[in-house]
Amino acid sequence: MSLSRRTFLRQFNCAALSSSSILNTLLNLKLANNAAASPLAPGTDAKALVCLFLGGGCDSFQMLVPRETSRYATYAASRGATGSEGGLALGRDTLLPLTGSAADFGFHPSMVRMHEMATGTGSDFTGKKRLAAITNVGTLVAPITKAQYQAWENGNNAALPIPRALFSHSDQTEQWQTAVPQGLPELTGWAGRAADIINSAYNTSATSMSISLSGNNLFQVGRDSSQFVITPNGSLSFDNYSTPHQLKNQALRSTLEQNYSNLLNQSFANLTRDSDAAQLNFQQQFDSSAADLGAANAFFPSDNGLATTLRAVLRAIKIRSALGLRRQTFFIDYGGWDMHGDLLGPQAALLSNVDSALGAFQASLDLLGLSDDVVTFTASDFGRTLRSNGAGTDHAWGGNAFVMGGPVDGGKIFGTAPDLALDSNDDVGYGGRLLPSTSADVYFAEMLRWFGVPALDMASVLPNIGNFWNPLSPTPPLGFIKA
Repeated sequence: MSLSRRTFLRQFNCAALSSSSILNTLLNLKLANNAAASPLAPGTDAKALVCLFLGGGCDSFQMLVPRETSRYATYAASRGATGSEGGLALGRDTLLPLTGSAADFGFHPSMVRMHEMATGTGSDFTGKKRLAAITNVGTLVAPITKAQYQAWENGNNAALPIPRALFSHSDQTEQWQTAVPQGLPELTGWAGRAADIINSAYNTSATSMSISLSGNNLFQVGRDSSQFVITPNGSLSFDNYSTPHQLKNQALRSTLEQNYSNLLNQSFANLTRDSDAAQLNFQQQFDSSAADLGAANAFFPSDNGLATTLRAVLRAIKIRSALGLRRQTFFIDYGGWDMHGDLLGPQAALLSNVDSALGAFQASLDLLGLSDDVVTFTASDFGRTLRSNGAGTDHAWGGNAFVMGGPVDGGKIFGTAPDLALDSNDDVGYGGRLLPSTSADVYFAEMLRWFGVPALDMASVLPNIGNFWNPLSPTPPLGFIKA
């Protein structure tokens, strides 16, 4: 009788591990016994979802701003007029104007490339609208009104389904990644649960379909599937550690080739050896992809860490066939958005990095003919208060998100734009904490529907989706993915 992988990993993970990089490598051992690829399942389509998580709670109402005269005046009054003490409102003439049905709005002046993708302009995106916005989206268990929320807050309706620990970084990050804001006894992420359902239909399991470039995360944790952690330089194989570790690694490989009478020792050796082979196979394919990018390499600025990370995502997508993958998810956590004390300058700098990196990534996908296969989307802990606290903003609820790719109906704003006036029907208090008008569930469901999660399985990935949209409906929940 052999020791099951799940039982072995449970025992093995009880061991003390001092190195976080080695921990990530060993967690990747769940991919063992799948090193040899088999033919792809019938079909030729291949799709990838790329999550860019803006950790810290991004003030996204500075990213998508009203330009229409009366709406802008409301925005400026709530945020504090430009030049006033503590004023955070961007100048109306500095906004990058959107067109068509989104013409009442503009982008933050640092979002140059994202503006080109939304308007189909610029040398790389002429005539190709690749980016859309989802407005006032946030965690919800079920639809609620401001009056219902305030009654709950005052203790008058404790049974009302309100997300746990609103305005808490750790809890709201967890809820965006699990899509279960009421909590679950066993935490899994919505991408992980999707992988549980569709992996066997599209992938050979030679490599995990869930690839993280930000270490271990909750988003990609499934009941049966696991994440594969890589760096911008590739896999976390034992060969990638620094010189002092080389002799240790040689000794480790030597021990793996031996036979052991102890069941646990033998299982560890088999598991580690097979996983090491899978890691080395990934690295070999990954290394070959650098040359295959050709002219696309020139799009990525060398001094932008996020761009370097997205270049690694591009390389991992490029080798998907060699890895036996027709479905992939990617996770990147790009933090620094918790701007209580200073918003305007730091946000402009971070947005410039994001903008440059996303522009390079999408332009490369277009050049390589991969654009129709990839949807990239943003998420964050929560939005921020509309009112300035003196120089920055505080934790809030609803915020704006952005989604891009060839399948996206670009240049439009989806969802219901909120009233940005303080104390409006959309403001639940504390200076502009906006009650989400769009549930994160329908945002996710739109992408999962495109990704291949069957309608009958949607509720097992998104347990609350039936409170907002019927997965059996022929009408998409929001419509930002083109039919």
